[in-house]
Amino acid sequence: MTELLLSKAWPARVLRITVLVAIGWWFAKDFVHAQLPDSLEWPKTDFENTLVDLSEILSGGPPKDGIPAIDEPEFVSVGEANDWLDAREPVVVVSIGGETKAYPIQILTWHEIVNDSIANVPISVTFCPLCNATIVFDRRVGDEVLDFGTTGRLRKSDLVMYDRQTESWWQQFTGRAIVGTRAGTVLERIPASIVAYEDFRDAYPDAKVLSRRTGYRRAYGNNPYRGYDSVDDRPFLFFDPVDERLPPMERVLNVSIGRTHKLYPFSIFDQQPVINDEVEGTPVVVFSRQGTLSALDDTVIANSRKVPSATAYDRRLDGKVMRFEIRGGYIVDRESGTRWNLFGTGVEGPLAGRRLEPVPGSVHFAFAWLAFNPDSTIYGQ
Repeated sequence: MTELLLSKAWPARVLRITVLVAIGWWFAKDFVHAQLPDSLEWPKTDFENTLVDLSEILSGGPPKDGIPAIDEPEFVSVGEANDWLDAREPVVVVSIGGETKAYPIQILTWHEIVNDSIANVPISVTFCPLCNATIVFDRRVGDEVLDFGTTGRLRKSDLVMYDRQTESWWQQFTGRAIVGTRAGTVLERIPASIVAYEDFRDAYPDAKVLSRRTGYRRAYGNNPYRGYDSVDDRPFLFFDPVDERLPPMERVLNVSIGRTHKLYPFSIFDQQPVINDEVEGTPVVVFSRQGTLSALDDTVIANSRKVPSATAYDRRLDGKVMRFEIRGGYIVDRESGTRWNLFGTGVEGPLAGRRLEPVPGSVHFAFAWLAFNPDSTIYGQ
């Protein structure tokens, strides 16, 4: 069984996915025929107030808080993080009010939620490995600051969180409460980027990095989802039809402006590392860079295959629409010749120090984004 779980050979991968899907069906059957979730486990949750059919919410295996959120995060300097964080490992970068922090995926994989604050803004940094979805939320709802934990449940293969104040259940992918007192409430998203650690430390050498001192003993740096992001594999505990426009496990960057959602498949970035585009009348630019390690490939993340990073910005500056290209291996705007980094900051040239405005967007697996947003358009199709 151990060899089956670890092997990356194609026949073994097929068998492994078959076994996982069979287990998923067992959990689904068990949940559908069960009563409402145990009131002893969820004493505050109002299961009469729900936006979804409860049969859609499946057990992922762990119980409530079986995957423990980090509530008192500690941080270290870039110099300290260099001792244990590979230069190409993925980190989530969040900047608010001039303060920037990085959250390594190697830690988020084992906790899925970090309740933190940046520049006095309370945030939750969330990661669902099964959807490859990293989303950062403002934890404030009205005058209340919420703390989030994991329910141990999934819907459409996506993390279902809960707030400890009312024990309402929240869909991570949408930021909307779907069960309980707060059903219908939507959290505000905070812009975030997923990039290689070395790109973060080059841009923010004085910033802080989430420490491995979490209060829990976990195999940080190891990936419990070995081989999960094989592009044609079937996602775990996902029983909806898969949108056939893209392979289910293709990484995509979404840009959402107004009512329009546009996807940029990572497979195009090898040929088009910079894309000048327009979404709902807004001129946007997508920057990408090859070489970030996948957190869902090898057992040891530092040994994993490389995938792109991608970010998106409004390409207007001082009222002028700019066009970007790769020149000499660097991102450069045609108008001034300034060099730019993945964070939309001018680093050399006439516009050095200027910043482009991020547009709403994030990186996910295609199946997950299209399950929640089936009307999305796809760049190049």
